[in-house]
Amino acid sequence: MNVATMRPWPARPVHDTRREGVRLGVILATTTWSWLVVVDAAMGRPFHTFEALGGVAAFTAVHYLLNVVYGVVLLAAVHGAERTPSLSLAMVFGSLLFEVAMAMLTVILAQFWLGSGAWVGVFGGSLIASAVAALLLARTHPLVAYVHRAEEER
Repeated sequence: MNVATMRPWPARPVHDTRREGVRLGVILATTTWSWLVVVDAAMGRPFHTFEALGGVAAFTAVHYLLNVVYGVVLLAAVHGAERTPSLSLAMVFGSLLFEVAMAMLTVILAQFWLGSGAWVGVFGGSLIASAVAALLLARTHPLVAYVHRAEEER
């Protein structure tokens, strides 16, 4: 075995916040984009959400950009929680606030552009993406351990 390729003990994967965040953002964007396509099709209005929010191309570009930024910020917080466990409690609170903000956005979208389908499409997609993000991050990062360490520090 080459000494240059050996990892120090204990073997920990090297985390790259930007690379992991972009990958997570693309996964989340694709998940919610696909969810919206299915919901719009099931309601008999293919691509209605996309057209109401600026057209398919514009919506897709902005949607992916925002999700990539969200993924990078989320991974930066997760990696920061490894060094500063109390940051994990802020992440939990921030995630809850994000979902409240999505609910408020859904109210506006339902009222003015999308109708009641916004709740299934937009808010439902947000909840699904949050669940996917939590599952993917839990597979590669000890999130629960970060929260427990933060509780012990108090």
